[in-house]
Parts: sequence; C-alpha cells; structure tokens
Amino acid sequence: MGKPSAPAEELTTLGRIGAAHGIKGWVRLISFTDPADNILQFSQFYLSPGGVSGSQVVSTNLEQIEPDQIEIDESRAQGKHFVAHIKGCDSPEETRIYTGRELQVARSELPELASEEFYWFELEGLKVINAQEEDLGVVHHLIGTGANDVLVVRATESSIDNEERLIPFIRESVVKNVDLKGKILRVDWEKDY
Repeated sequence: MGKPSAPAEELTTLGRIGAAHGIKGWVRLISFTDPADNILQFSQFYLSPGGVSGSQVVSTNLEQIEPDQIEIDESRAQGKHFVAHIKGCDSPEETRIYTGRELQVARSELPELASEEFYWFELEGLKVINAQEEDLGVVHHLIGTGANDVLVVRATESSIDNEERLIPFIRESVVKNVDLKGKILRVDWEKDY
C-alpha cells in the first residue's frame, strides 16, 4: 500500500495486532478504544514500526520488508475478544510479520466528540497546574482503571519537584479546566497528595 501519507505526529493508535487466529490468516485484534468494539469501525490502518513473534523481534529493518498500511477486510467479535482478517493474508505464516504492530489512523479520521470530551492523545503533553498555581508537570499518558481514568503526570524542568503523580481524571471535583489551545490542564490537587 505504500508509505503513509499522514505524518507520524498526526496518527493515533487504536489497537494492536495479536497472534494468529485459526488457519485462514485471521489475527486477534487488541483494542485500545472505549468502547472496545469501536476499533471495528475502521478498516484502513497505518502500522507502527516493529513487531514481535512470541518475544522475538521480527526484523530490525522493518521499513524495507513490511508494508506501512493494511486493510482489514473482515472483523468480528469472538467471545470477549475481536478477530480480523488482513486483506491478502490467507495463512498464519503470512500474518506473523504483523504480530505486535500497532494499528494507527489519522487523527482527522476520528469521530468528532461532544464539547467537554477529549481523546487521550489530546491531553498528553498538557501542563498540569493546581489551585495554588503550582506546576505539577505534564500529562505523560493516561491509564484506564474502570472506575475513572488516571492522568500520569511526570515532572519537567519547570515543575515544583521531580515527583511523578497519578491524578484521577474526575471532572468538576479534580479536573477543573482543560485548555487544549493553551496546553494547560487545571486541577484541584495538592502537591503532596
């Protein structure tokens, strides 16, 4: 399918390709979306570099031997998981080069969210400021815990200390304001919580 037309910074990861499933070229899909079956709405994916077969790296020079994009021509729920068929792959041997590769789409392809809703990638990199105007660091990534999402805030050169903080993403009580344009996330969170 050729080289990706979207720069890497314009891509976001929706899931990962798991192990082969059956003998006809199907693979397990590991979804990072919420709800998980949202990944089934997409058929064209960019692939991250890398990949594993068991615990071994398939190749150290992947860009020369592996395609950068794939098309999922069939997908479905399989119990609590998802499986998919990669167009052109009709055996487990053909799918091995894809195992462990992340499935990415251009951010512009994602559905628009309602106001006051955010994709996780939009929060990553935001400076976190508390009610005392203290710089707690930046959002490195988020963790889904079931009850609520958790911001992993890592220290920067300008933050008040070198601590990593886990801050629950609870609107109103903890997260007071998200300013994507200003790249600031305001929280009601003491530095020593």
